[in-house]
Amino acid sequence: MDDAPPTPSGQPATEVEGTSKQWFSLGFLALAELLGMTLWFSASAVIPSLTTDWQLSSANAAWLTNAVQIGFVAGTFLSAFLNLPDIVNSRRLFAISALLGAGSNAAFAFFAQGLAIGIPLRFLTGVFLAGVYPPGMKIAATWSLRYRGFAVGLLVGALTVGSASPHLIRSLTTFPWQQVVLLSSALAIIGGAIVLVLVRDGPFAAIPAKFDPRVVVRCFTQRGLRLANFGYLGHMWELYAMWTWVPVFLITALELRGHSASLAGVIAFSVIAVGGVGSVLAGVLADRFGRTTITTVAMVGSGTMALLAAVLFDAPLVILVPVLLVWGLTVVADSAQFSAAVTELSPPEYVGTVLAMQTGMGFLLTLFSIQLVPLFVAAQGWPLAFVTLALGPAFGIWAMLRLRSLPEAASLAGGRR
Repeated sequence: MDDAPPTPSGQPATEVEGTSKQWFSLGFLALAELLGMTLWFSASAVIPSLTTDWQLSSANAAWLTNAVQIGFVAGTFLSAFLNLPDIVNSRRLFAISALLGAGSNAAFAFFAQGLAIGIPLRFLTGVFLAGVYPPGMKIAATWSLRYRGFAVGLLVGALTVGSASPHLIRSLTTFPWQQVVLLSSALAIIGGAIVLVLVRDGPFAAIPAKFDPRVVVRCFTQRGLRLANFGYLGHMWELYAMWTWVPVFLITALELRGHSASLAGVIAFSVIAVGGVGSVLAGVLADRFGRTTITTVAMVGSGTMALLAAVLFDAPLVILVPVLLVWGLTVVADSAQFSAAVTELSPPEYVGTVLAMQTGMGFLLTLFSIQLVPLFVAAQGWPLAFVTLALGPAFGIWAMLRLRSLPEAASLAGGRR
């Protein structure tokens, strides 16, 4: 095995890649990230119960989910402009944010009796989650250069399974919504404790940075970073809209075929959760064959499956479901590789800031694509909606092929484009 390269701080790395210590920290980091982000997942799990208990319309109920996402976008932008992930130790930022998020989430269970209190508390929870997700990816990046795509892919894979879990929970359980919310707060606190006690910063961690608001501007002015972020935006245009509306699509498709709508939750869980396998597999392949190569392949796959799903709405389930499973496998496979790419293209001491900015831009875009899908469905049906989602991967493919042709691509995956 080759000797480890020097750290971003200029000092030789004290660890060799592939050690048990590396995988120990990455494994517990993935677990901690999953536990911390249950604060987000629980919102989707309890929406049906809240709709009944609070007598909410579908539009009002959607605001409880949107509030978390809007809060997350606000938190990531604030974090990026203040350079918080690079000025504050990422492990401490993760733990503090998980604790504060658990508190606001628990307050939702104890005090919210309607939207007037519920929406601000969900927004606040989203703000605090901005201190959990991007810092977690930064910590993962400090543990590896050679296996960075796999390291970040492991985290995104765990979160993908977590994102799918509410669909299974709703199908199999009838717990009171307050218990589900309080359980997620307890799990988030445990996740923060795991990061503090069992996870350490890796040997490729950069020295603490100084406040520099100009770093945010580099996300747009530095050519390589700009194209990597463009690829991520194309990916995000499709991803969360697909995750949000495929369960509704399945309910409609199953009812037309005379099947129970409850089966939709199980299929939706499978379609989304299989993306966890895609994230890890894409990480392994990207470390070996290159970031632009694997992200392009993944987006060709997801875009093609979106188009196939558009024309197979009336097809038998034995044909439709495998297409949706391949779509779920590929739609998130590239996500971690865009994040790994910006860690390799950005100044080492400001990796956290760039990750926060990338994540914030991506989730801001999803607010629009998620809202557009039902408008297209109402106008022309599911085919038009899914064709529109395929435009995101098309844009992302252009960005990745353009990045691949530039000298900056030599910084990706040890020179593997």
